[in-house]
Amino acid sequence: MFNSLQKATKYCGEDGQWFRHPDTNRTWSNYTLCNINTSAKLKSAYILFYMAIVGHALSIASLLISLAIFFYFRSLSCQRITLHKNLFCSYVLNSALTIIYLVGVVNNPEVVSRNPVGCKVLHFFHMYMLGCNYFWMLCEGIYLHTLIVVAVFAEEQHLHWYYLLGWGFPLVPASIHAVARKKYFDDNCWMSVETHLLYAVHGPIVAALLVNLFFLLNIIRVLVTKLRDTHRAESNMYMKAVRATLILVPLLGIQFVIFPWRPENRLAGEVYEYIMHILMHYQGLLVATIFCFFNGEVQAALKRQWMQYKTQLGQRRKDHCSMRSTSYTATSITEVPAFMYHHDCNSEHLNGRHTEDSELVALKSGEAYA
Repeated sequence: MFNSLQKATKYCGEDGQWFRHPDTNRTWSNYTLCNINTSAKLKSAYILFYMAIVGHALSIASLLISLAIFFYFRSLSCQRITLHKNLFCSYVLNSALTIIYLVGVVNNPEVVSRNPVGCKVLHFFHMYMLGCNYFWMLCEGIYLHTLIVVAVFAEEQHLHWYYLLGWGFPLVPASIHAVARKKYFDDNCWMSVETHLLYAVHGPIVAALLVNLFFLLNIIRVLVTKLRDTHRAESNMYMKAVRATLILVPLLGIQFVIFPWRPENRLAGEVYEYIMHILMHYQGLLVATIFCFFNGEVQAALKRQWMQYKTQLGQRRKDHCSMRSTSYTATSITEVPAFMYHHDCNSEHLNGRHTEDSELVALKSGEAYA
């Protein structure tokens, strides 16, 4: 494993002859800088590889749990949650494609050397889903902006335009990138990131993030004004929804801002790589946590479901023990003499009316045997 960023050197003497190594008397090229710290770099590369796999696996698990919650609780059904569902689906698909690409292509030198069409098709869909992630985030911002700022459209919105923007538009930059890559930079499996053609995909993503940031800041301005004037609870509710989206936009977009400026220093470069991998490969987990697990409506629905489950479970236990108590009492009357009678049920049934009933049964059975 060689470091492609370093350079080999070869010394030419004043006599016009290449330097010869004193041990072998052969012309010698110095490749020391190319393989220095290669074992440490190989170890770091494996750590980053498995960090990516684990990050996307955790993202898929958390997103699927979130989708199950959204689909199970009908009380959570609304247009904003529908946008959340589509955003989560795009992240699930992106994480699944990323894991397939990392395991099937990046970690498989034979596939890279053969350079099949399939790995480039996989790369195309990976770029497409990456765009879908950010344009569904833009849909979230547009929806909130239309709902809160453009008050005339505050009623039900037509979601088909959001579907077109979230699922349809990302096909355009992904297709442009694929055609340009095939024509101008057709490397094996399109693995290299040393090309400006990636801006065909990254450019629209950055634009979507900037537009989203503008919308969200404008929404906050309007909500702060409404809170100052009316102190309405509805404005507080909207503020919470906007705050969640506003937190995600810089977190999910910072990678595209700092991406071009990788530090030259080895230690700083490693720190940069770890931060970038966390931002890139744990996004699904971050989105699910902020939009679902930290969502007050979701937490309230889960608490109601848990309380309902506890109530039903307690009722079933009470009914089951009551049936046992009735069955045992009937058996005692017909089969057991009074002096051998012993009531063995849960302590809660030996209090109040149940205790009196057992004493009455014992007296009646005693009279029958007298």
